[in-house]
Amino acid sequence: MTPKTAIRAEADALYAAIAATGAVPVEADLLLPAETLLDLYGEDIRARAYVTHDPVRGEMMLRPDFTVPVVQAHMAHGAEPARYCYMGEVFRQQYHAGPRQSEYVQVGYEVFDGSDPLAADAEVFALFSKILQPLGLRAATGDTGILRAAVMGLGTTERRKAALMRHLWRPRRFRALLDRFGGRTAISEARHSLLQMLDRGQDPWAGVAQTGLRSQQEVRERIAALQEDAATPPISADEVQLVEAVLAVADKCPAALETLAAMAGQMPALLPAVDRLKARLNALEAKGIDVQALDFEVSYGRTTMEYYDGFVFGFYADAAADLPAVASGGRYDALTAVLGQGRSIPAVGGVIRPALVARLKGGL
Repeated sequence: MTPKTAIRAEADALYAAIAATGAVPVEADLLLPAETLLDLYGEDIRARAYVTHDPVRGEMMLRPDFTVPVVQAHMAHGAEPARYCYMGEVFRQQYHAGPRQSEYVQVGYEVFDGSDPLAADAEVFALFSKILQPLGLRAATGDTGILRAAVMGLGTTERRKAALMRHLWRPRRFRALLDRFGGRTAISEARHSLLQMLDRGQDPWAGVAQTGLRSQQEVRERIAALQEDAATPPISADEVQLVEAVLAVADKCPAALETLAAMAGQMPALLPAVDRLKARLNALEAKGIDVQALDFEVSYGRTTMEYYDGFVFGFYADAAADLPAVASGGRYDALTAVLGQGRSIPAVGGVIRPALVARLKGGL
């Protein structure tokens, strides 16, 4: 049996297991419009997408995943609630030799159901856990909603909170912004010089020809934002330390919940997210998941799961540490609002990599 034949056989078996739940089979085009979809992906996928130009359709890309096109199709034509399953190739450039392939098969499951989002989270995770149970994988979970709640609970301007929210998925940039907004690091010399000119009433654009893509109006709006930020008091040291403590939470689920509940006493904005975590753990237990042994990390998935905005999860083979996640997924409510042009529905899903399953079974 050739490797591709073995992978396809594994994909067929995984797909059948998901379809047996009653999920509706769905297809997605291999070539997708890059202009409308590429911005919806995180930096990791955008940087690795295969983009080409079609003389009639314009910029196109080879399908980098299924979630975005499935969401787009559902928001345009689907009834609710809905459950979909799919199988097929995705394409992502790889810049280093290793176990990650530039073309590989995904099998996935997506749930659009607003009746009980936490139960839907548990449904998807439990299904994947059951399917993958023979492999003895380690499950990891997180919840980006907790970090989002911590940022929105900061006692600072909406502009600063929006900047931090934009960079949740870029840990270094997020840290740099948090340090600057908290007064831990000084502003750059160039920014300091610009602000001094403005304080003296000087126009930094006087006599300067316009270059680049931004108009002078856009630049002036940016300068006004810098002036506003310079006049804003630093975020308190206690709040900065609390956000750092939230980011550092990594434990078994019950212990992590207890730690976060204590933090919510200091930052009440965390309480709704902590309550959702508690209810989700109850929903997972109701599905037969041993949450006492389940790992939870607030920062989990921050660099690779950019369009998720709530529960996130992955399954890993600790005996093969070089392998990426065998399966991963999470909640992406905000994505449905973007593709639904204002109409949204709670949605959660995930994918399994049949090639990795076959390899762990010894089939490759």
